[in-house]
Amino acid sequence: MNHSIYSADRMTHLKIVVVALFAGILVAGFGIAAHNSSDEGYTQTARVMKAGKPVAITSSGTSLVR
Repeated sequence: MNHSIYSADRMTHLKIVVVALFAGILVAGFGIAAHNSSDEGYTQTARVMKAGKPVAITSSGTSLVR
């Protein structure tokens, strides 16, 4: 067994490429299978806010430091 990628022979490189290709296909297949294909998340409903009675918000705006 060769522990260096530089001195590996052609078959070792081919095995690495095949394993990487298989892993890439596996990850892509899992991503496609996990994709949510329902259209529920893309529909939006309009919510209307109607004005009610006027509200007065007051503040003194001063800070008390002792």
